[in-house]
Amino acid sequence: MNSNQSSLFAARNLTMLVDFYEMTMANGFLETGLGDVRACFDLFFRKVPDQGGYAIMAGLEQAVEYLKNLRFTEDDIRYLREKQIFSERFLQYLADFRFTCDVWAIPEGTPIFPHEPLITVCGPAMEAQFIETMLLLTINHQSLIATKANRIVRAAAGRPVMEFGSRRAQGADGALYGARAAYIAGAAGTACAICDREFGVPALGTMAHSWVQMFPNELDAFRAYAKVYPDACTLLVDTFHVLKSGVPNAITVFKELKAAGHVPQGIRIDSGDIAYLSKKARIMLDEAGLPEVQIVASNSLDEYLIRDLLVQGAQIDSFGVGERLVTSRSEPVFGGVYKLAAAGTVAAPETLIPKIKLSENASKITNPGCKMPWRLFDNETGMAIADVIALADETIDDTQPYVIFDPEFTYKRKKLTDFTAKRLQVQIFDKGECVYECPPIDEVRRYCAEQLELIWDEVKRFENPHAYYVDLSEPLWKLKRELLDKYFAD
Repeated sequence: MNSNQSSLFAARNLTMLVDFYEMTMANGFLETGLGDVRACFDLFFRKVPDQGGYAIMAGLEQAVEYLKNLRFTEDDIRYLREKQIFSERFLQYLADFRFTCDVWAIPEGTPIFPHEPLITVCGPAMEAQFIETMLLLTINHQSLIATKANRIVRAAAGRPVMEFGSRRAQGADGALYGARAAYIAGAAGTACAICDREFGVPALGTMAHSWVQMFPNELDAFRAYAKVYPDACTLLVDTFHVLKSGVPNAITVFKELKAAGHVPQGIRIDSGDIAYLSKKARIMLDEAGLPEVQIVASNSLDEYLIRDLLVQGAQIDSFGVGERLVTSRSEPVFGGVYKLAAAGTVAAPETLIPKIKLSENASKITNPGCKMPWRLFDNETGMAIADVIALADETIDDTQPYVIFDPEFTYKRKKLTDFTAKRLQVQIFDKGECVYECPPIDEVRRYCAEQLELIWDEVKRFENPHAYYVDLSEPLWKLKRELLDKYFAD
């Protein structure tokens, strides 16, 4: 976390970015004696976007900064008092507020799967409830964009992908944090300058068509740009005609640069039949003695278009991807939820009793109790085998055989004997004190790439990915079954 980022959060108090019901419930908890009763909430998601096989955890750093800066201002108190529905006792509580919850979370960059707790919050019900919206907003947005970005990066098959979507993002935060999430997931950089300043994500960019149009002709425009940036010269060649003028004029300028001792960088194609144009441009550049000049492609790309371009033999060295990445246009909602998993009572506020939410939709029935997700790795291959959601006080003993089963087909069981079990969550806050240091973004990016290498390619494919196992431990399964039997019996 750099100083700019810290000041960014300090300057903008987001404590009141809540759904209004979170404030009415907090007031209600206080007035009914439940304010200090301990509650445990899980943040999780139910479905991977784009019918994919995995997602990527992102946004934790912003969630941590939000929780560290929770405070209610005089203006906040004044606004709530004017609503004339909150007690003065509650308003005084907010004026004196200090965050005291315990928080655990899966680190950013980790591959994640449906239903496992990404963040767990335990503390006074009043506190744990009203942070719901901001936690969901932060994790949902960045995890969505990171997941989409990684699909695009994988489609590019090792070629750099630049995030170009700021102008089409949903607002300033969508641009800033979308670029951050894309970098974590493998993008090479961003066109968003403020993301470079705030997070150190490399800012990249060349020129727009307007640069070319500002000069008497295309050749003059290219020469002027090369004069200003002789060692970082990438020219946009589709303002008029890629093959008749753009590439020939770029070749003229690149030869002049080389004669002056500089190394030309590349051309960018932003329209037309990119596969055809890139192949023709590559031939022209090579024949001109410019094999080092790279070809950048942009123009409403996504993972499927990139994959098709490469299948068609497109001669593209890197991609600029905008709106379809930063908005996750194909499926723009991550769908994370925040649900109560356990709570105390007025008589025993610290004793957590497992809670379950029922639904006629089986996928919306929650897993009760305070939990810890684990990941099991095969010792022979090092690859991830399955995740197990266990109760918080359980330990998965990887020195003993362990049986996992497919939750949709319970007869499909697999006995593991040579594996390593690792907890996925780490503690972030202890009684309101932050005990976790967010790693630098480049470290998160490296960690993300390393962890994805431990997920089988069959899980990562775009169409009909292999279903990754997310099992319930036997004690958790029995607890859930008992609560289901109890409520259905009633």
